[in-house]
Amino acid sequence: MVKKKTKYIHAGRYVAEVEVELIESEDEWAPYLSVEDATRLDDVREALQREDMETASRYGRIYKLEPIN
Repeated sequence: MVKKKTKYIHAGRYVAEVEVELIESEDEWAPYLSVEDATRLDDVREALQREDMETASRYGRIYKLEPIN
């Protein structure tokens, strides 16, 4: 069974909201991500760290964090 899930990736002052699929099964490792989704999350994190918003925005919504005080 596969379930859609939103993952939030935080790097520096940015957060990316990325949709992934969690794979549910009867084994002890479940739920887990596909290799493709795990790689996408790594790519997003690296793009945010480089402040490459064009690349990061290909994978989902990007937010900039700002302190309130």
